[in-house]
Amino acid sequence: MRRCFIFAAGTFYGLRERPVPGDLVIAADAGYRACQAAEITPDLLLGDFDSMDQPPDFPNVLRSPVEKDDTDTMLAVKTALKNDCKEVFLYGGTGGARLDHTLANLQALLYLRRRGARGWMYDRDFLWTVIENEALTVERTVEWGLLSAFCLGADASGVDEQGVQYPLKDATLTAEFPLGVSNHILEPQARVTVRNGALAVGWQLAPVETLSLR
Repeated sequence: MRRCFIFAAGTFYGLRERPVPGDLVIAADAGYRACQAAEITPDLLLGDFDSMDQPPDFPNVLRSPVEKDDTDTMLAVKTALKNDCKEVFLYGGTGGARLDHTLANLQALLYLRRRGARGWMYDRDFLWTVIENEALTVERTVEWGLLSAFCLGADASGVDEQGVQYPLKDATLTAEFPLGVSNHILEPQARVTVRNGALAVGWQLAPVETLSLR
């Protein structure tokens, strides 16, 4: 299964999963700076370059117009799918001054899931993904770790949450009330199930400073 790593222009908190040979690495506009900070050379640099100047000596650039329907991150997501990537890791998809881009990137996770791929978006100490009509098992990585789930789109019904402080059984989550926010993982694993609908699920990770990646 081919993987893709996308570095976007939001806040880069450090690597949690490092690309290996065979992975596709895409820098979206100013996400190129995050690649430089992580000492990673991307396979492709794309975007409209409204947040940084295009590097004059980078060999593989896909420049897009500023006025377009896709964000630079969404262009990277579509490129990942065109290259048959089934797992996409997104760095720099949150943070900064642009909440609108964070929300757009959550939608991009749903876009991936509906096309047979799985997206993972790293925040500072949180990992986000989207599930639709399926179940997800989450490993507890910190004691009393947080877990949140939010409805994406129409009502999400048949929601179960197991292994948490506030379990749910056949619940309905809606877009207008944050019932799924700030739960706590009590067991070594928690399980979130949605039988009809889509959920954005995020859970707490150990601080990135405690990790050792080579």
